[in-house]
Amino acid sequence: MYAIGIDFGTLSGRAVLIDTRDGREIASAVYDYPHGVIDDVLPDSGRKLPPDWALQHPQDYLDTLVNTIPAAVRKSGIDPKDIVGIGIDFTASSPLPVKRDGTPLCFLPEFRDEPHAYVKLWKHHASQPQADLINETARRMGETWLMRYGGKISSEWFFSKLLQILQEAPNVYREMDQFVESADWIIWQMTGVETRNTCTAGYKALVQDGQFPSKAYFAALDPDFADVVETKIGTTEFAQLGDKAGELTPEIAAKVGLRPGIAVAVANVDAHVAAPAVKATDPGVMVMIMGTSTCHIMSGTQVQNVDGMCGVVKGGIIPGLYGYEAGQSGVGDIFAWFVDHAVPPEYHAAAQAAGLGLHEYLEREAAKQVVGEHGLIALDWWNGNRSTLVDADLTGMMVGMTLATRAPDIYRALIEATAFGTRVIIEAFEDRGVAVNELVAAGGLPEKNALLRQIYSDVTGRSFKLAGSAQAPALGSAMHAAVAAGVYPNIQTAADKMGKLKDEVVTPIAANQKVYDRLYADYKTLYDYFGRGANDVMKRLKQIKREARA
Repeated sequence: MYAIGIDFGTLSGRAVLIDTRDGREIASAVYDYPHGVIDDVLPDSGRKLPPDWALQHPQDYLDTLVNTIPAAVRKSGIDPKDIVGIGIDFTASSPLPVKRDGTPLCFLPEFRDEPHAYVKLWKHHASQPQADLINETARRMGETWLMRYGGKISSEWFFSKLLQILQEAPNVYREMDQFVESADWIIWQMTGVETRNTCTAGYKALVQDGQFPSKAYFAALDPDFADVVETKIGTTEFAQLGDKAGELTPEIAAKVGLRPGIAVAVANVDAHVAAPAVKATDPGVMVMIMGTSTCHIMSGTQVQNVDGMCGVVKGGIIPGLYGYEAGQSGVGDIFAWFVDHAVPPEYHAAAQAAGLGLHEYLEREAAKQVVGEHGLIALDWWNGNRSTLVDADLTGMMVGMTLATRAPDIYRALIEATAFGTRVIIEAFEDRGVAVNELVAAGGLPEKNALLRQIYSDVTGRSFKLAGSAQAPALGSAMHAAVAAGVYPNIQTAADKMGKLKDEVVTPIAANQKVYDRLYADYKTLYDYFGRGANDVMKRLKQIKREARA
């Protein structure tokens, strides 16, 4: 029997066909979203977007289904009748406004020119004022749930984005019947059954112990927000991970070439679903899912309030355990920014002559350096800081540049900065008694970049393992599909049979550790000085930019 896992990422969707007996990848297919990330102009009208917006078009998600599933099945050569289930994972929080029947507002002619009618992608940061209000009001009212999120939530989360719609586009707020995570929306389209998954609800929509914040709290944010749960969410029941959300409808089955009625698992978040894919079902194992951003997840038996974490949710990763999440909102995106916008032509030519991609060439050149040789320290905030400062208005910084600084120096310093950011997160957990006994890295970055792997080991002072699948989220989704279909009784059993780890273990080099400890001390000084209010120059510069573009 086989299962399909579909990973809806930031730029593309990928379907992977998995053998449920051993987790072996049979075939896969990728679909690049035609609309990509909408952060400049709206696709139909060309309407200009303000700074810090990041949208997507939900049609891309539907097209992912009809393009990837048939392609993966065709490549595999298996009989579609042998596929017993489908699971999906998604970026989060990436919600969209819809009508009662699930139709996205941006599908309606009257809303195609309205930015607030589209999916607000996870990295949409224009709702920072609303996030600030949510945090300030919660602190003033003594809301105890706030500490379950490290004391502060961000612009990337569900209610920040929904409150922004209410305050900036009240007509859109009135017209929407529901505000729903894209993960749950695509399951709704596949099954005809609307569900809200416990993972996204807990980490991104403030649900703790099965409850949203009180009506009085929402009213304190805005009187028109008082009934937001009843009028824009409509349910306080949350589907558990590994459960069956519903069955594939005949309409969708015909479009994707599968038999109707196969099990469709409850939706999940891309990072969290990767934990069982790398056998991380026990407490104390931190999984770093590294791509455009990095999410750090782990499970524990007790609740602890960790500074700047993204949340702790009962059953949010593994049923029966408390799942912790932290993260960095820019990692691979930072390296891509540098390669796309700041590398001189001579390096492009050298990479081409060497038969290497530009990332590979810069990695090779940077790896020739000894630790500290470039004389640089960077703050890895090109896309804000998710953990531990939870502040999207922070920006990137590089210290130590001279006329002798070259592209490989900067490339290496950016990798080191993201490793320092991960060390801050690890130390925040351990400071609160949440042991980080083991590290596992998953995703495209550690898979491709040996220099990055070694730097992370040296900076954190820890050995770590690597995911055995390059498609860990999709594998994890397929594993949940296997549980939903009844192939396995729970995700722990599925992880034992289907999870994958490489034999390779990356270990720290003692001499490198000593130098990185010194550099990390200076990183922390800069981190606290610019990130905790002593010098708000980054925020002032952003405000001046907003005024100039208004």
